[in-house]
Amino acid sequence: MKSLKKYILFHKPYGVLSQFSGDEYRTLAEFGLPKDVYPVGRLDKDSEGLLLLSNDGPFIEQFLLEHPRVYWAQVEKVPSEEAIKTLSQGVKIKSGMTKPCKIQLIEEPILPDRDPPIRFRKTVPTAWLELTLREGKNRQVRKMTAVIQHPTLRLFRSGLGKVRYEDHPLKQGEWKEISKSDLI
Repeated sequence: MKSLKKYILFHKPYGVLSQFSGDEYRTLAEFGLPKDVYPVGRLDKDSEGLLLLSNDGPFIEQFLLEHPRVYWAQVEKVPSEEAIKTLSQGVKIKSGMTKPCKIQLIEEPILPDRDPPIRFRKTVPTAWLELTLREGKNRQVRKMTAVIQHPTLRLFRSGLGKVRYEDHPLKQGEWKEISKSDLI
């Protein structure tokens, strides 16, 4: 019997690895996710937000190659228009040039508190950027903002394909099944 294709939207909390096993850190295994689904891409343990899991192998490959991921990054200091333009055109990081992306300054999004909270410094303002990427290099957003001298303090994935956090405001550690048509 052919298994049904599953598409799971999960709000990955800070400090959780995007894998089901591991000894040193918290993993996806503790959240009661359905069996036989795998992360579509990754979020490092220091990042939060939407993570897609599926058992549809061909879809996973296609989705990773073709569909955008949207991130909200809280950065140190307020980037200039020139810095934002530089990022949008692609920057050189250790693994090579990043592809051009859409980027803009945004108002602080409404997000659940992070535990532990980011470090707060009275003398250093912060700003929020929204970045829309069509690639997923390891720790890419953090490396990109470092290139322009605006380190990422908090990183939240707010969109996958057509899915947006604002439309699916799951609590940290919560998940729900969605349809393929919700994504593409």
